[in-house]
Amino acid sequence: MDRTTDAVGQRGKRADAQRNITAILDAALECLVRDPDANIAEIARRAGVGRVTLYGHFSSRDDLIDQLFTRTVDRADRALETVDLTGDPRAALSRLVASSWQIVDQFRHLLDVAQRSLPPARIRAAHEGPMRRIAGLIERGRAEGVFRTDLPATWLVALVHTVVHAAADELSGGRLAEQDAPFVIDATLQAAYAPPAG
Repeated sequence: MDRTTDAVGQRGKRADAQRNITAILDAALECLVRDPDANIAEIARRAGVGRVTLYGHFSSRDDLIDQLFTRTVDRADRALETVDLTGDPRAALSRLVASSWQIVDQFRHLLDVAQRSLPPARIRAAHEGPMRRIAGLIERGRAEGVFRTDLPATWLVALVHTVVHAAADELSGGRLAEQDAPFVIDATLQAAYAPPAG
C-alpha cells in the first residue's frame, strides 16, 4: 500500500471514529435527559454501536458524561453569542439571564446527571466560556457605575453560576415554577449587583 492510499484509509478511519463519537454523544444526551440513570448498554444501543466501540472512545460512564456536558455547555456558549449585550448593563443582564435560562431549563436533567457524576470543580471549569461573557458584562456595569464595586468581580460572576443552578435545583424539586424562574434569577442578581445605598 502506498502512502497516499494509507493516508486516505487513515482519514476514513478518523471520519468513522468521529461519526461514532457524535452518535454516542447524541444518544447519551437523549437517553440521559429521559432517564438520568441510563446505563452504557442503553446508550450504546441507542447510538447503534457496541459497548466495545463506546468504551474505545470513552473510558467510563463518567468520562462520557464529562465530555457530553462539556460539549453541551460549549454549544450553549456559542448560542449566547447572539444575545445583545449593548446598552444599559442591567437590561443586558436581564436579556442574558433570560437566554441562559432557556438553555439551562432545556438541559437541566443533564445538569442533574453531571452534578451526580462529576466533581463541582469540573462542572465549574466547563462553564468558563459563559462565565467570561458574564465577567465582561459585570466589568462594564461596574465601570458605568450601575453594578457594585465593593465586592470582588469574581464573586459577582460566581453568583450567576450559583443562582442559575439553584433555580434548576428548585425547579427539579418542585419548589419553583418554570415560568417564574427567569424573573426570580434576574431579580436576585439585579439586587445583588446594585450599588449599596449611600
